[in-house]
Amino acid sequence: MGIVLRQGIRNTLISYVGMGIGFANTIFVLPRLLTPGQIGLTSLLVSFATIGAQLSAFGFASAGLRYFPYFRNQGRNHAGFLPLLLGLPLLGFAAMTVVMSLGQPLVLRWYGPADAALLGQHYGVAVGLAGAIMLGGLLDAYLKSLFHTSFASFCQEILLRLLIVGSALAYSAHYLSFAGFVVAYASAYAVVAVLLVAYAAAIGELHLRPTRAALRVKPLGEMLGFGGFALLSNISGTVLLNIDNIMVGAKVSLAAAGIYLVATNVSTALTLPFRALNKTAFSLIAEYWKEQDLGKMGAFYQRVTRVNTLVGCYLALGIGLNLDFIFSLIHRPEYAAGAGAVVLLLVGRLFDGITGVNGTIVVTSPRYRFDLLFNVLLASAVVGLNWLLIPRYELVGAALAYCVALVSINTVRTWFVWHFYRLQPFDGHIPRLLLVAAVAGLATWALPTLPNLWLTMLMRGSVLTVLYGAGVLLTGTAPEAVALLRKLRRR
Repeated sequence: MGIVLRQGIRNTLISYVGMGIGFANTIFVLPRLLTPGQIGLTSLLVSFATIGAQLSAFGFASAGLRYFPYFRNQGRNHAGFLPLLLGLPLLGFAAMTVVMSLGQPLVLRWYGPADAALLGQHYGVAVGLAGAIMLGGLLDAYLKSLFHTSFASFCQEILLRLLIVGSALAYSAHYLSFAGFVVAYASAYAVVAVLLVAYAAAIGELHLRPTRAALRVKPLGEMLGFGGFALLSNISGTVLLNIDNIMVGAKVSLAAAGIYLVATNVSTALTLPFRALNKTAFSLIAEYWKEQDLGKMGAFYQRVTRVNTLVGCYLALGIGLNLDFIFSLIHRPEYAAGAGAVVLLLVGRLFDGITGVNGTIVVTSPRYRFDLLFNVLLASAVVGLNWLLIPRYELVGAALAYCVALVSINTVRTWFVWHFYRLQPFDGHIPRLLLVAAVAGLATWALPTLPNLWLTMLMRGSVLTVLYGAGVLLTGTAPEAVALLRKLRRR
């Protein structure tokens, strides 16, 4: 248990540092160094590669985590587990390479002449990038199974982002052509995969000789069945994260896709506290299911919703009311065209956080297979709404599609949890919290804009903090905040 605890602490620190670097890179560094069209192109290549990697791996990263305990310690090479883990995905990647290559004319047909020409010049990079992403994901799963997670987390969360920024800096300093930058961008993922291979070798766990014993530990059909289920679940999440950017690029332009990506990254700041809290929530809710203690689960469900509402409303207002300041830091006025999309994305992600941990409850429950249905419905809704809304409203249409899909699926999930388990996330504190947030937000929005954007941001941030904090404490809408304040006073 000691190694798990140590690795968990290190991974948490690495994740937060990586999120900070990633946020700074995608909001303030890369948009300054690259045009919207260049960012749109790289994001499109990563989106295609990510989908290709998921299909190639056929869910074997998840299957590896699920089945490795049966192979562990069966001989020095874990009964030939690693060749089995890599073998079928590598065959899948070979097939995917053929599919992606033959499908290039069809893909390019989605885009305008200028964008298609640019994408066509670099399309081959997406194929190699898919292989690097797939290999990195499989090795990450293998190292997780061995309880060696810190190095992989460092490579994926910190080193990868630093390598990408280094490539952009080299391009902006004219050490690389743009074609060289695209190759360097993709090579950063390959470097991570190679380092994970080297790390596995360094700890004595790189066993690449296949054995027949691997096929006797667990039936291959069972592993393929689980991998197929995992693939359907994972690919729906991958589609959700990438399809809007792909469709904006296809139906508007690569430049619009770059602007939309920056808007998405701005709104992602709202989700960071939700993700941190949900990491703890997953293990706790799984324990409540084990104990069959729905009372404690219901109390925890409402407590998480209160905290997410408290923090989420404050962050959403802080971001939404200071978009002029945030986009001014990029020093490229064309990116400000994504401000309307940011607002809609904030609404969708705030609702996703406020509805608490309904998805975690479903996926850890006896009815966990319904989570796949919800994910597929969510991905389908995003694709359908994007198809309808992007041609008419462009960036705002993509954001509206994402917002409507998130609100709809979370409403269904919340009803599902209430219908089957009589658990719901809301108590009397939530309406009061929302009212306090609305009053504080409107009062802050009504403030005049000062000649200096920094002073405007400081004024709005200060007024919002005072009004929101005072409203929460005086109305007693967040018992957790009151308890924390009392604790700080005693100290």
